[in-house]
Amino acid sequence: MRKLICVFLCVLALSPIARAEEPKYVALTFDDGPSGRFTRRLLDGLEERGAKATFFLCGYWVEKYPEEVKKIAEAGHDLGNHSATHPHMAQQTADQITEELQKCHKNVKDLTGIEMDLFRPPFGEYDNEVIETAAQNGYYTIQWDIDSLDWKEQGAEAEINQVLNHKHLGNGSIILFHNDAKYTPQVLDTILKGLKNKGFDIVPISELIHRGEYEMDHEGRQIPKT
Repeated sequence: MRKLICVFLCVLALSPIARAEEPKYVALTFDDGPSGRFTRRLLDGLEERGAKATFFLCGYWVEKYPEEVKKIAEAGHDLGNHSATHPHMAQQTADQITEELQKCHKNVKDLTGIEMDLFRPPFGEYDNEVIETAAQNGYYTIQWDIDSLDWKEQGAEAEINQVLNHKHLGNGSIILFHNDAKYTPQVLDTILKGLKNKGFDIVPISELIHRGEYEMDHEGRQIPKT
């Protein structure tokens, strides 16, 4: 069985679990930005390499770019909830958190028929109430352990180096990108090839997390119960 990782409960960073005899897995994730300008280029790049990713979408983005959302779904990528309006979730009440989740959930379900169960808090910000409320609404809260820093737009080489030479890159890593970052479309192929060369299989988060009986260690790893 794979050893699987997601950020869940109250930890930010992931630590990889690896065994020499097992394959290594990483997940590419894309949070939506203000525009949809590069989404289709990213989808084309992923398709060329046969890679599946996870796209975290806000409700307002779904309303603004319904065709892009349908393209993501049709290509077989995960769709994840990124809230309705991109607020600071740790500053919201439980009722407000639920409203944010359910509005986005409805937008995506009405458009695609997909029942999402992956949630990424805006800004990566959360507390116990955010995690617990998300769980009550049927959501696994997902963070990342590698930030591509694509949002800083420091250049193609800087983004490639940030991902492929990151100290946390390992089995179960979750890599954060954005779908409107300037350099990500042009570096995506190099990053995908680089990950493959390092022995990683690229999977969507739905294939990375463990949904059965499990325990969490102090660093946020899911440990399947035996």
